[in-house]
Amino acid sequence: MIPPASNRLGNDSASATKGILQLCAAMLFIPILDVFAKLLGQALDPVEVTFMRFVMQILLMAPLVIWARQWHVPAGTLMMQFARGILLAIATVCFFAALQHLPMAEAISIYFVQPLILTALSALFLGEQIRQRRIIAIIIGLFGVVVILQPSIVIFGAPALFPLATALAMAGYVTITRRLAGKAHPFQMQFIVGITATIALGATMLIGQMFDLAGTGFIMPNAQQFEWIIYMGIVATIGHIFIVWAANNAPASVLAPFQYTEIISSVILGYLVFGDLPAKSTILGVCIIVGCGIYLFHRERIAAQEDRQASR
Repeated sequence: MIPPASNRLGNDSASATKGILQLCAAMLFIPILDVFAKLLGQALDPVEVTFMRFVMQILLMAPLVIWARQWHVPAGTLMMQFARGILLAIATVCFFAALQHLPMAEAISIYFVQPLILTALSALFLGEQIRQRRIIAIIIGLFGVVVILQPSIVIFGAPALFPLATALAMAGYVTITRRLAGKAHPFQMQFIVGITATIALGATMLIGQMFDLAGTGFIMPNAQQFEWIIYMGIVATIGHIFIVWAANNAPASVLAPFQYTEIISSVILGYLVFGDLPAKSTILGVCIIVGCGIYLFHRERIAAQEDRQASR
């Protein structure tokens, strides 16, 4: 049995705070990736867009892996790292497919059933202790998601299922990331993710061409699209490195509610780039979610201070 994350990471406030801030930075940054993916999705199929995103990740991570001398894979981690790559590829394809049909804010909002799934997986597979106040705050935060979600399923129908698939795959991805925390270097983890996802998606496109499967076509990008692909790769790589760093500093059950902050930049960018004006229900839901995140941040600091004082 894997020991509880609190035993492995410690309970000091500096580590928890650092992890929370790293995750918030990633969540505010990653929607820029969604902007480029949505722009590319106007002409390219989602599997190709995702394939290009991971090709860029390999190119960007290779020099860092060499510089950090992280080419030796720790024993017992390779299969888990491969699994991370497959799960992230599935999550990304599904989300990019959703962006072809849904506004960014709605897609992100539906996706945010993920923290509930992640919290359950953390308790089942990581042995993490979840305090009662955290559970209540997460439930309230999910109510905020429901406020945003309610009209979206009625309006968009079947495409609303794509973010749900993303949520399930990402919960598995983050759970495995937590199991790997401290065992493999973040640069190596992201490099192997890129290789695994690229191979899997390349095979998917080949099979898709053979059997004429929707969403798996390949069109040579033009100069503007190549530029967007480069930007997309840079944003994705930086964002996911921050996620891995955050997972090394705080338990998944602590980090889970702070993923909601991704909604903030998604709403802003969706409006600025695509003119998607958030509905009143979206604004209300975001306020509920942000309020829960701030409360949890405050409670975590108090709990960590109490633990520190008790250990003196």
